[in-house]
Amino acid sequence: MRKLGVNIDHIATVRNARGEDHPIPYVAALNAIKFGANSITIHLREDRRHINDQDLKIISGIPKLPLNLEIAATAKMLKIAIKHKPNFVCIVPEKREEITTEGGLNLKKNNKKLKHTINRLNNSKIRTSLFVNASLNDIKIAKKLGTKCVEIHTGKISNLVKKNKNYQKEFKKIKKCAVYAESLALEVHAGHGLDYKTTKILKKINQITEYNIGHFIIGESIQFGLKKVIKTFKKILK
Repeated sequence: MRKLGVNIDHIATVRNARGEDHPIPYVAALNAIKFGANSITIHLREDRRHINDQDLKIISGIPKLPLNLEIAATAKMLKIAIKHKPNFVCIVPEKREEITTEGGLNLKKNNKKLKHTINRLNNSKIRTSLFVNASLNDIKIAKKLGTKCVEIHTGKISNLVKKNKNYQKEFKKIKKCAVYAESLALEVHAGHGLDYKTTKILKKINQITEYNIGHFIIGESIQFGLKKVIKTFKKILK
């Protein structure tokens, strides 16, 4: 069964714009699960530009809510993750100046740091995922590092689809990576820039079992409601 993870970071973005308490991220988390999401994703960034520590504390404390915490591979973030024990952790690259995550992790450059982080999370019984580019070599390295899953960065194919450009080369690259990852007993996820159209395209890749979507879902929800948008994605993923 293909799963839908809903990233609620931008509920916090809207709240922070006024420096007040509304809208409330944990209410959005509860509603997203109620409307059919299989998990909730939040990214605790170094600069706390959207989700903050109090959000993490409250949301991680909601009974039976499947939580996927995105973090950078730093000692401070590792300590926070182990303290709050989310169900899942996805390790992502992070640059303070970026608007959004621009690509997958540099697995070669950060090999030792990532291996240490993954080992600690695995020992704490937190399922790990690495946010990677659509690269066969990166999939191979990810397996050696001991992660349980890979989430393939789908920003490039999403942009090509939105601009009505030929996306077949990127699609084939993602498919090859997904097939290879599955052959290594890695769970395969997809995320970044996904909308209805790109999700329909990627759904043809049977090895992708989870789609993590945030910006588009929150943006569409402003006009059409969270329930309707989640239901539409669930229908696409059937």
